Amino acid sequence: MSLLSRNINKIKPSPTVAMLTRAKEMKAQGIDVLSLSVGEPDFDTPENIKEAARKAIREGKTKYTPVDGITELKKAIINKYANRIKADEDNVIISSGAKQSLYNCFISTLEEDDEVIIPIPYWVSYPDMVKLAGGKPVYINCPEEQNFKLTPDSLESAISERSKLLILNTPNNPTGAKYSREELKSLATIISKYPQLNVIADDIYESIIFDNDCCSLIDIAPELKNQICIVNGVSKAYAMTGWRIGYAIGGKELVKAMKKVQSQSTSNPCSISQYASIEALSGNQDFIAKTTEIYKKRRDLSCGLLNNIKGISCAIPDGTFYTFPNCQSFINKKTPDGTIIKNSYDFCEFLIEKARVLLVPGSAFGIDGYFRFSFATSEENIKEGIKRIAEACDLLAE
Repeated sequence: MSLLSRNINKIKPSPTVAMLTRAKEMKAQGIDVLSLSVGEPDFDTPENIKEAARKAIREGKTKYTPVDGITELKKAIINKYANRIKADEDNVIISSGAKQSLYNCFISTLEEDDEVIIPIPYWVSYPDMVKLAGGKPVYINCPEEQNFKLTPDSLESAISERSKLLILNTPNNPTGAKYSREELKSLATIISKYPQLNVIADDIYESIIFDNDCCSLIDIAPELKNQICIVNGVSKAYAMTGWRIGYAIGGKELVKAMKKVQSQSTSNPCSISQYASIEALSGNQDFIAKTTEIYKKRRDLSCGLLNNIKGISCAIPDGTFYTFPNCQSFINKKTPDGTIIKNSYDFCEFLIEKARVLLVPGSAFGIDGYFRFSFATSEENIKEGIKRIAEACDLLAE
């Protein structure tokens, strides 16, 4: 009898975490490596948020909290969404990161072979979390010609009697593509025809928007509130990745089930992080506007330089701190040592070897021929990283 379960063999480690680990290992070996792979703001957590954490420590708020989070933070979340959705404390659960909120939702809703519709490109962890929960991912290709976005026709064609969840991530990781209000209205029209289909609205990047206003499905179709579970957190907007606070807003039955799952897994999220997150959501919000403007400058710099590399084309993202360049012209090219680049994974491996730059291959997000480039780093690192990429690409045989 094997010690390990069959479920564990269905999944693979997170590619983005693997890249972060690899970067740290290479740096520890004294290798000059630039990581442009990780989805983590390079800014420090704002001082007012850190002071709220210190205050909580001084006041002894270091004990267990309710499993689903403290009332004060729930109220801050409810207030944030007050103009968008009517909710009370029983509609909200706070978790150890938005990733746990997602996992709690999958475990609470999915039975064997329930289908979860996942648009491609997708965030790397969606399929594996669905599989761990016993569900079946159903993928919809959303090619670059569609701006990497789901269309009403493609959505409806994927819906079956086994469809239980749709994951809708806007702005999107890895592409930075954002759905317009009109596009969300069209999707809502399809969703409203299938009451068994529930939507996980992954809004973790909603605050990092460059050119137009952002909205979630709940803003467009409040009548679908009983079919929508909003997932969000403080990690990206407030540079609080290590604080591990995420939350979900959904129907009371679902939230109660998610609380049950959490009670038997991690129990409550960190008490100090919860008090810090109250300040994040309720305090001065200038940090978001300031950092978004910086990200926009970095986006323009990154896309401009990447589009100057022969063989690479780069769509301009609407939000997040990622761009998703097309590197298909390098597939089947020969490296200087004669190795054939068969896919985006090989291309990224070549860049690690020759350019000492870490990126995430598109295959990790379900689509080959692309790579994710994170501009959550300094302009100096962006310029140096793209310079290295360009020099390495010049080495590839015609």
